[in-house]
Amino acid sequence: MSNSQYETYETNETYGPYEPYGPTEPYGPPAHGGFDTPPADPHTAETLAYGMYGAPDPGRTLAYEDTYRPAYEESNPAPMPPPRAEVGRAARRRRARYAERPDTAMRRLLPQALVVAFLAGGTTAFVAKDKAIELSVDGKPRTLHTFSDDVTELLVEEGVAVGAHDVVAPAPGEQLASGDEVAVRYGRPVRLTLDGNRREVWTTARTVDGALEQLGVRAEGAYVSTSRSRPIGREGLALDVRTERSVTIMADGRARTIRTNAATVGEAVEAAGITLSGMDTTSVAPGSFPRDGQTVTVLRITGMKEVHEEQIPFLEERSEDASLFKGTEVVERAGVPGVRRVTYSLRTVNGVRQKPRRIRVELVREPRAQRVRVGTKPMPTSVQGADHLNWQGLAVCESGGRPNAVDSSGTYGGLYQFDTRTWHGLGGSGRPQDAPAAEQTFRAKKLYVRRGASPWPHCGARLHG
Repeated sequence: MSNSQYETYETNETYGPYEPYGPTEPYGPPAHGGFDTPPADPHTAETLAYGMYGAPDPGRTLAYEDTYRPAYEESNPAPMPPPRAEVGRAARRRRARYAERPDTAMRRLLPQALVVAFLAGGTTAFVAKDKAIELSVDGKPRTLHTFSDDVTELLVEEGVAVGAHDVVAPAPGEQLASGDEVAVRYGRPVRLTLDGNRREVWTTARTVDGALEQLGVRAEGAYVSTSRSRPIGREGLALDVRTERSVTIMADGRARTIRTNAATVGEAVEAAGITLSGMDTTSVAPGSFPRDGQTVTVLRITGMKEVHEEQIPFLEERSEDASLFKGTEVVERAGVPGVRRVTYSLRTVNGVRQKPRRIRVELVREPRAQRVRVGTKPMPTSVQGADHLNWQGLAVCESGGRPNAVDSSGTYGGLYQFDTRTWHGLGGSGRPQDAPAAEQTFRAKKLYVRRGASPWPHCGARLHG
């Protein structure tokens, strides 16, 4: 059925001439010569009202029912009433015309019905395309009508640009139906410092409190650097959060466990009611961040300082001397050690003495290097008139055969127990006990040539034995 308010029907088929009925015979003989007699002037005929086949003559009171029904409203129209027996030729002709009318009416109404159906279908398709959608952009909802098929088309149509950190629900590309709700929440950067750890995160929450909940941060008992109701703009913000942690403080033989959102270990110790004085400190740096479940020990420290003077070893400077036999070394200048003053810290921690710690060093005297001359002259081994003697037996008798031997008085030294003056007189340098054994034997032979066995009154006889 058409939805149009008004319908206009047109036809090219011409019906029979106007034939009004008599006053007493609805189906009786015609009053103006029957159905075959047309009116004198069709242009002067009275206008028919809707629902009437003909207008009654003045004085008539009989009305006629309109039996027309459109084909698409009534597929089986009610049969016409049977004609009365007294209806004559005009009635039979009228019946013949009525018998042809259903088919003729159907042909006349079929194009109109098709037009109406087409218009009705187009209207239905138009209405089906139009969708009522509630679009919420960053918490601001509005209802709109759109022909977009999916979420992406809707956002483009409304000029809503989304980025990688924004959230769209339903997801872009999802199909739309009338009554759907589409929400867009913009991402906001948050430079978050959470319990000392810094990182940048993104949130679609519009307030600090919402961001904490979205990020899964336990806000109960936490320190937040700004108001939790503060709105977060698209530019984001910096946020410092310290959650409440359990920290155990060991001090003076007692453990105290507290819950705190302190920023440093020192603050946590103070929150536990413990005072640090003097040299007292903690087992971890007082400025470090206290972790959940951490145990911090308070160190009670007492101390004092001690000062010691210590020697600085001298260096030795050696130089070659061709006038000295090989193996001979002569100290030209004795070295002098230096002196430094060292200050040590002596501490006791919780009653336990600690290893001294050097905290200051002062130089009192620079060390002086020792100079030594080293001989390079080849050592002779032969002395005419003394080579054949038993020098080994003499050495065993005098020193037990030890080149570095020194008597108890410190006057004599070496294999043959030279005194220093005799040694220097024979061309030796330094101390005899410091000279090589071959040089000592060479000098002893020279002494024998000069004085015989007299320098060794007790052991000299061994030279000939």
